[in-house]
Amino acid sequence: MWPPSYLKPAELEAFGVFTQLLLTGTSRSNLTALKEPGAIERRHFGESLALLKALESLDAFHSPAIDIGSGAGFPGLPIKIVRPDLELTLLEATGKKARFLELVVQSLGLAGVTVVNGRAEDLAHDLEHRGAYALALARAVAPLSALVELALPFLRVGGHLAAAKGSAAPRETREAQNALDICGGRIMAVQPLDVPGPGPIPNLVLVKKVRETPSPYPRRPGTPAKRPL
Repeated sequence: MWPPSYLKPAELEAFGVFTQLLLTGTSRSNLTALKEPGAIERRHFGESLALLKALESLDAFHSPAIDIGSGAGFPGLPIKIVRPDLELTLLEATGKKARFLELVVQSLGLAGVTVVNGRAEDLAHDLEHRGAYALALARAVAPLSALVELALPFLRVGGHLAAAKGSAAPRETREAQNALDICGGRIMAVQPLDVPGPGPIPNLVLVKKVRETPSPYPRRPGTPAKRPL
């Protein structure tokens, strides 16, 4: 249940502020469909921290990280609250959501966080970001066959993509095999996340980048989703 026993008072306070910002900002920016603090705590905060714990146990939590399609900040911001040592980039294509992310970062006084308003298909070809990260985070962004193409170009060889997926995770990993072969990825783990309380159990799909992604990838904006590899 929420809160986890390991959270410090300052972290609990930060999550409380984050919750209020979500509740007040959702009516303007469609940040989350959840309207109750308890649901937000389990679905957004609890799942994000469960992802962190799984990555730590697999020795796959490294910095710097990029949260692709961050939306209202998940899973990146809850992880940052608990692991302030993480250098984090939040990538979000929707302007209103990117401005909300900046508000949360400012309100919580989080250092080492950069918000970028843009698309992965464009930013991954920017030399400042291509091959620059040790970890890519993604939650509810795209099917794995498309996500692999969007995310792996951001990673250095040896880095990891950590994708939170639902019950279709095993099927998505099979369907993504061609994209993995082309973009230089290998599935390292598919396992349920330890999220307390009732509700569906999400899965971690962990992909390791084992070789460089060819320069044409990702393709033009919208193409990976419309025509997965």
